[in-house]
Amino acid sequence: MGTGRTLNKKPRTRPIKSPGEKLRRSKAQRARLVKLGVAEEVAKKMQPEEVRKMVQRPARVKKSVAAAAAAAAAK
Repeated sequence: MGTGRTLNKKPRTRPIKSPGEKLRRSKAQRARLVKLGVAEEVAKKMQPEEVRKMVQRPARVKKSVAAAAAAAAAK
């Protein structure tokens, strides 16, 4: 399971991540968080690293959002 011959050729290099692609990925990750139940305003203010870490554990995010909603309802 190698990367294939394409990237082993001398004049070719690994693809470079463009800033536009990075913005597209972070936008998609924020949208995923909103679908998991995080408020949109909260997701917009989060740092990209934090968003990436949260998207990696969707069950934990759902659990924490549910706990926060229950705490808010109890007040």
